[in-house]
Amino acid sequence: MNPKIVNEDTEFLCKAILTLNTVDECYSFFDDLCTVPEIRAMAQRLKVAYMLSKHEIYTDIVKDTGASTATISRVNRALSYGSDGYMIAFERLDKEKNK
Repeated sequence: MNPKIVNEDTEFLCKAILTLNTVDECYSFFDDLCTVPEIRAMAQRLKVAYMLSKHEIYTDIVKDTGASTATISRVNRALSYGSDGYMIAFERLDKEKNK
């Protein structure tokens, strides 16, 4: 866990997210919490990370997501040297999809 982000406020945020049960609840929560560009940026980074985890190449990721190569590099760094948060989510999403 990155100590730079750990504090009482981010703990409260994480706990609030964990209370959400449906995609519609998530839409409502993030619509209230974030601006549209912030939501789109997070969704884009998540898709980039997923494509990178599936060993897609940069040119295909740029074409599919519209992300800059700088964003793709930043996300790739997080996948390689981060806290494994992306991979935890992707493994669970893939498991859910394969049920």
